[in-house]
Amino acid sequence: MAAKRKVIITCAVTGAIHTPSMSEHLPVTASEIAEAAIGAAEAGAAVVHLHARDPQDGRPDQTPEAFAPFLQVIKQRTDCVVNITTGGAPTMTIEDRVRPAATWKPELASLNMGSMNFGLFPMLARFEGKLKHEWEREYLGNKGILFRNTFADIEHIITTLGANGTRFEFECYDTAHLYNLKHFHDAGLVKGPLFIQTVFGLMGGIGAHYDDVMHMKRTADRLFGDQYRWSVLGAGKNQLPVAAIAAALGGHVRVGLEDSLWAGPGRLAISNAEQVTAVRQIIEGLGLEIASPDEARDMLALKGADTVGF
Repeated sequence: MAAKRKVIITCAVTGAIHTPSMSEHLPVTASEIAEAAIGAAEAGAAVVHLHARDPQDGRPDQTPEAFAPFLQVIKQRTDCVVNITTGGAPTMTIEDRVRPAATWKPELASLNMGSMNFGLFPMLARFEGKLKHEWEREYLGNKGILFRNTFADIEHIITTLGANGTRFEFECYDTAHLYNLKHFHDAGLVKGPLFIQTVFGLMGGIGAHYDDVMHMKRTADRLFGDQYRWSVLGAGKNQLPVAAIAAALGGHVRVGLEDSLWAGPGRLAISNAEQVTAVRQIIEGLGLEIASPDEARDMLALKGADTVGF
């Protein structure tokens, strides 16, 4: 009997898009982020994608010191692959964004593959009366956010982190981002297997229609052939539908409260683990199996947890 195909579940536990007033379940403190990541790993996530926040008001915090407490706890209590963001928040400088991953030398780091408009402002109307902190209102209401990821910025992250053996979750929000990645692949600055995270449904990027998902996959297939591993994330209500499409088509999936606060129509997810469990049910319902952390390391050619800096 043929072995079942393995699907990597990534869980992005807090991020920099949603703000604390939107959900009491969004992890903010170091202990909450650690527990969220551990719960996600226990539910079946092979990879945890991590941001840090200021414990006082929940704003994104990209200082290496903010990551230290939860990185150490997660490593002690799980064997999952730790992925540190270099996206940070779209309002941060590239120097600030790269610093945590450069300091802690993780197996994986995210890497955004192109500059883009970043539209958070539709959420302001939905949560206007619930916001507790002035920074949330200013952040969400900003229609002038340009998420800068120039070719120079991307090369800086690749060379800085590549020197430590860190590999990348290449976040591609639109077709041009795949072509940008092709440039760096052709130049020999990145090598396969590429872990390509195609992102759907965020305002400023590609939509989340089935045709959008298929277009991104067809383009990646044409550009990279067998040199990449395909994963998807769907923003908001698109999280599980997009994951189901990808799993059925041979891809991997990402869930988590960074990408969606919801567990169903009008129902907030109470934890990241709840979302991991939901997508795991879809995967196993398709007759597939979830990948263990070590299986994910093998598929993505990662350096191993014993070589990180935390």
